[in-house]
Amino acid sequence: MRWILKPKPETSQVQRLASELGVDARVAYLLVQRGILTYEQARLFFRPEWSDLHDPFLMKDMDLAVSRIEKAVRNKEKILIYGDYDVDGTTSVALVYNYFKEWYPEVTTYIPDRYLEGYGISFQGIDYASDNDISLVIALDCGIKALDKVRYAAEKGIDFIICDHHTPGESIPDAVAVLDPKRSDCSYPYKELCGCGIGFKLIQAVQEQLEPEDMDLGSFLDLVAVAIAADIVPMTGENRVLMTLGMRILNSNPRPGIKALTEQSKKSEIGVSDVVFIVAPRINAAGRMHHGNYAVSLLTECSIQRAREYAAEIEAFNQERKGLDRQITEEALAQITDLGEEERYTSVVYKDSWHKGVIGIVASRLTETFYRPTLVFTKSNGKLAASARSVKGFDVYQALSACADTIEQFGGHKYAAGLTLKEDQYEKFKAQFEQVVAASIDPQLLTPEIAIDAPIKLKTISPKFLRIIKQFGPFGPGNMTPLFMAENLRDVGFAKQVGEGGKHLRLSVSQEGSLPIGAIGFNLGDKLPMVTGNQSFSAVFSVEENVWNGKSSIQLKIRDIR
Repeated sequence: MRWILKPKPETSQVQRLASELGVDARVAYLLVQRGILTYEQARLFFRPEWSDLHDPFLMKDMDLAVSRIEKAVRNKEKILIYGDYDVDGTTSVALVYNYFKEWYPEVTTYIPDRYLEGYGISFQGIDYASDNDISLVIALDCGIKALDKVRYAAEKGIDFIICDHHTPGESIPDAVAVLDPKRSDCSYPYKELCGCGIGFKLIQAVQEQLEPEDMDLGSFLDLVAVAIAADIVPMTGENRVLMTLGMRILNSNPRPGIKALTEQSKKSEIGVSDVVFIVAPRINAAGRMHHGNYAVSLLTECSIQRAREYAAEIEAFNQERKGLDRQITEEALAQITDLGEEERYTSVVYKDSWHKGVIGIVASRLTETFYRPTLVFTKSNGKLAASARSVKGFDVYQALSACADTIEQFGGHKYAAGLTLKEDQYEKFKAQFEQVVAASIDPQLLTPEIAIDAPIKLKTISPKFLRIIKQFGPFGPGNMTPLFMAENLRDVGFAKQVGEGGKHLRLSVSQEGSLPIGAIGFNLGDKLPMVTGNQSFSAVFSVEENVWNGKSSIQLKIRDIR
């Protein structure tokens, strides 16, 4: 890894903020690094409140969306809540459906089949709406590029309200309302909401204008928190407010479906990492392995007993997913090795039998291994479909745009995208994508970077310091866990490899005679020779709480050693 020490903030700003907040200069240092310069900004960071949410009517077309819903309710029209099959899509559908069903019975849900219909709004979904006399579709986490589908729906007398957070194309669909802060003509103050976040802004606006019942909208924020964590959107601004409030619901009164998923963790308090590694993969497994409807059923279930039954089914899907994930990753790695492609700028692999539901995970695994833009292809409905993943600092969406002449369809974000192409275009695309990336990527980006907030002395790490660092959460893009660097460390004689195959490194470190602190380095087992024999070494780490047998202690989570 490349160790990059973040620029030092101005001393005068640090001193001023430390004085204003009455905190340690090290804490003020970290806050100023995050762009927090005033008491009010610090208040919003540490104590976000409901009143810090933006007015939903600041979003372009929100007034049109609410007016159309009001008309549908008045005329007793049937409304279809339509969403994608991933975590963001299924939580969005569950949120909007759960809200409406409290006071409006003419509402139902639709999740497209990943394999028969593919991503986003489908012609089959519109036919379903038409066959069931549905005249209004609210599309969540998809639709911003569905110009032809919205046109087709209009021909059948079906209106669309689109709630999306993906980057629009050159034209916007001709829907009744298109809610997307990334629209160039939308002046909404925060641009980084996930699909479920935009669904929440919609129900916030409906509640404000129609006042159907005295409902606590805060009770829906457990779903929003799951979507924010799973979709890896920035943990800044309004997302941070929604996430903080949502985590409170997750830990106090989550809906039965989420409770059923988190019960197995046996933790007294659920954190963001539990959402990312326990809740999200299981919700995703439903759409990956079978159908996203399983996830919606789980998230809309009112009975805890029935929710546990759904959760058990979904857990079986997740175990199936894990097995396929391992197998396909091994096959993909072997393909790269057999073709002698370890030194390329990209990884592009294909096998027609790979399961479409896990190619995104495999792309992430390959990116971790070779650290370069990666695409994993499989065959689906007579075409090749791929998931793309990128490395920090490189926009894979733009790279795909440069290969548009070989691609049938693509969409996504800077670091993750999906695409389809004809089989006879595969080799041409593979060569073109390699050429585009080779010509445009900064070679430095092909070595993973670790951004260090500040150097630190071990003797200054105290329980009070840990308590304050924990309050910097929830952590995520734009507000990552603070990382520190310490030099002249020594293991006090307990270093050993732990875990399956000795993958991880456990040690106890001291610095210049300080009291030793326990440390764990995940996937750093091969670094054991660097820390034994009283050798001096440097490390990058976060400071966290370790709870074992009911006892709490400070632990360093080591990211790299040299």
